[in-house]
This record gives sequence, C-alpha cells and structure tokens, in this order.
Amino acid sequence: MSILALSRECFDSVVKTEGLVLVDCWATWCSACKDFAPVFERVAVHHAEHRFATIDTESQPELAEALKVTHIPTLMLYRNGLLLLRQPGYLDENGLNDVIAQAMALDMAVVRAAIEADQDTGEKEPSPEG
Repeated sequence: MSILALSRECFDSVVKTEGLVLVDCWATWCSACKDFAPVFERVAVHHAEHRFATIDTESQPELAEALKVTHIPTLMLYRNGLLLLRQPGYLDENGLNDVIAQAMALDMAVVRAAIEADQDTGEKEPSPEG
C-alpha cells in the first residue's frame, strides 16, 4: 500500500482514471489532520484495490486553491474521474469504509447523466486546470 502525494502536475493523471481515488487534503499544523492520517492509512491498507492520495495544502497551495479546499482536513472521493464527495472534516474508520461502499454501489451511468444535467445549468466541479 502506498499513498500518493499529489501535486498540481500529477493531479489529473491520478484522479482522472478508472476506479476509486480518495484524496486527503491536510496541513502539518492541523491537529484534526494528524488524527485522521492513521485512519486514512488503515483504510488504504484494507482497500488496496483503490487509490489513496494526499495533498499537503502548505506545499501545494495553488492546487488546494484550484480545488476550492477551504477547510482541512477535507476528503475528496473520485470515481472514474468524477468528483463524488467533498467532505470537510474527517470520518472515523467505519464512516470512511461506508463512503467507499456507497461510492462503489453507485450506477455511474446515472451519476454521469446527473452531472451532465448540472453542467447544462452552469454548475461545474472544480479542477486545478480551471
């Protein structure tokens, strides 16, 4: 199990892939981030079939800003390149496992149709590319 450290340069190549990608946005000074890190790591070990990554908001401020991360920790979950969850704060291990199970149970054709309908009304998910 390895947790990837994301930068603006590699962000799209990691999250815009098939499968599930969980991203933990954190900072070294954040005590809640320190509490969440071992939970994130334990869940990553049990879900090795998915990708887990982090964004250090201090060393990657432009990426954090592009993704509109305003609170840390923030958990983001992507499936097949689509942002499905942005959760400020952190979850316990059961909560994180539940989020993963819910994301995997989604019918992605239905999700894509809903996103396309939202985009037709002008809503857009944030991307580091703008």
